Amino acid sequence: MYTISFSRQAVLLLAVVALLSASCVAQKRRAANYGSRTAYVIDERLAALRSEPKLEGDLTQRLSRGRAVQIIGNRQTGGVMFYRVAVTRRTRGWLPADSLVSPSRVEDDARCLRLIRGSEDFDKIARASLFLQVFPRSMLRAQVLSLLGDEAEQFAQSLSREAGRRLVEKEMTAGGASRVIYFMNYNGLDRFNRIGVKFTFDEGTKTYRYDGAAWREIVRRYPNSAEAETARAKLAALPNDNSR
Repeated sequence: MYTISFSRQAVLLLAVVALLSASCVAQKRRAANYGSRTAYVIDERLAALRSEPKLEGDLTQRLSRGRAVQIIGNRQTGGVMFYRVAVTRRTRGWLPADSLVSPSRVEDDARCLRLIRGSEDFDKIARASLFLQVFPRSMLRAQVLSLLGDEAEQFAQSLSREAGRRLVEKEMTAGGASRVIYFMNYNGLDRFNRIGVKFTFDEGTKTYRYDGAAWREIVRRYPNSAEAETARAKLAALPNDNSR
């Protein structure tokens, strides 16, 4: 009797282990499928998460630029393609396909580049930075790097004027820290720093300079591209640059 009872328990235990193993495998497969369908919000103006695939559907929340989602379905309504997406484990909804880009969707890099070219000011830099994150192997990266570098270079001028107005010389002297410390901690730089775009400060001219990271990547990774010659010239104009 004891032998029969023990055998039944062993069989039951093996069955439980087998079920758990199958569940783990299934979860891993689902995770892998989701991973291959990851998308990112590129146009936050369109990223209204709705309860149904309709432009007039109830708004659940609005997603910010760069937010990652998992595509789990699609439907076309009224000529507009919507993707059903998972924002978190519990949050689902529908987004217009045009609000997203994904490395797994054909020609999304070209569409993203068109949006970058049509953008202005910080939006151009932020979308270019997101492109570089989402499309690490795109053939269009050199063009995007060039656009990012040129726009950051222009921004350095406006940042210099803005910081010069807001950082009062008398207050900096009273604070005791050097001018460089004040300018490099100016809060106008924060949004650039968050997306990996950095500036240096020239104490002699009291101006910011773009650090040239995008141009260095062009020279290093795409030395024969159409953008490389201009990137080298830009780097040559930077003080104390060792990339020339």
